[in-house]
Amino acid sequence: MRKIIFTVLLAFLIIFANAQDSTKVLSLKTFLQIVKQYHPVAKQASIIIQKADANVLLAKAGFDPIAEIDGSNKTFDGVNYYQGNQAQLKIPTWYGIELSTGIEYLAGNRLDNQQSGGKTSFAGITLPLAKNLVIDKRRAALQQAKIMQGSSVQEQRVMINNLLLEATEYYWKWVEAYYIYKTYNNVIAVNQKRTDLVKLSVKIGERPAIDTTEAIAQLQNFEYLQNEALLAWQNSSIMLNTFLWKENAVAYELPTNVLPHKKVEELYDAIIFPELAALLDNTKKNHPELQLYNFKLSSLAVDKKLKFQELLPKLDLKYNQLGKGYNIASTATKTLFDNNYRFGLGFSMPLRLSQGRGEYKLAKLKMNETQLKQSQKEIEIINKVKNYYNQLVNYKAQVNLLLRNYENYFRLQKGEELRFFNGESSLFLINSRETKALETLIKLTETTVKYNKTEQGLLWSTGQLWQY
Repeated sequence: MRKIIFTVLLAFLIIFANAQDSTKVLSLKTFLQIVKQYHPVAKQASIIIQKADANVLLAKAGFDPIAEIDGSNKTFDGVNYYQGNQAQLKIPTWYGIELSTGIEYLAGNRLDNQQSGGKTSFAGITLPLAKNLVIDKRRAALQQAKIMQGSSVQEQRVMINNLLLEATEYYWKWVEAYYIYKTYNNVIAVNQKRTDLVKLSVKIGERPAIDTTEAIAQLQNFEYLQNEALLAWQNSSIMLNTFLWKENAVAYELPTNVLPHKKVEELYDAIIFPELAALLDNTKKNHPELQLYNFKLSSLAVDKKLKFQELLPKLDLKYNQLGKGYNIASTATKTLFDNNYRFGLGFSMPLRLSQGRGEYKLAKLKMNETQLKQSQKEIEIINKVKNYYNQLVNYKAQVNLLLRNYENYFRLQKGEELRFFNGESSLFLINSRETKALETLIKLTETTVKYNKTEQGLLWSTGQLWQY
């Protein structure tokens, strides 16, 4: 029966997209691909990822080896106080250990007793034994930058998801305006033929002259509605241009010969009805907004671990192997504490640990706060999914009802036309039947468009529209 109904519909809704060589078509998929590739907001979303990559590179700077060269000398009142040159290389490592090596030359009459004159070399290590052993600010910064790198992908998806929802709204307004405009075009064509036929019937004396007025009034009413529909289509095309861009951020204007690609029956039949349980399960696992909270919690966990270090005493071990001359290996000893070494152990600890306890408590509270926000966001998203799903079910039922309703009105119209040409009815009754059938057809078009638009809304609510 559906095929019969759509055959009737197509008699009123003629789509010229495939009938004219000069006409081009714009499908929803093609439109959204253009938006994703060229729209300024989509490009801003890609910049988020680039900024996250830059932040990772910035955080890695804390582990860059550092080369230092320092030279100075002092002469005063004819006395050579000192002359010194030093070159060293410091190498930070992941576990808070810092390696260093270098060479030094010192000479002069006023050197410090702790300094070694002449050419020396050294290789050393600094090792935290308590605070900063598990994690320090450098490692925390890099870990959080990498977490934000993954988070930036989800941020991009959220932005694209929202952008495409707005874009689909305007696309379906454009589609709806076009179909309504074409409907009036075809109704006017039918009424023009009927008016000509009535005029001929009046001329040969078969119909009263008042029928001409009745036919013209109906035609003029449809012409007025067609004019409104044309304006709506033109304005919807202008609004659609808001989302159409070319490379280099150049705005694009949609040509007038570009039309929607789908036929009326495809607007209804193309929807694959989803399963709600699977949608909800997938939403909880993969929705980008919920994923963002997971990344936030991961970053806060790193911060919490870092803040815990403030509760530990600072205990650092420093050791340098020294050598005479610039070749440290020539004078290195077999054991670390035999000869030619410098060793130190530093300890410090706040007695009340007020800062450490306060920062650690704040870190835990931030995690709790974020977990509560995540739970609230999940409920909001799940309810949106259910809301759109219910709308989809409802619009499906409405479309089915309107299809049958239109079929009945159309049959009444055709039956009245048959009675009219048999002299058993009036043009007033035909016009009444036709107006009711047209109102139902317009309502069917509007509801079918809502049905399709709700499908994209459902995809948006599940966080999947960005994949469209």
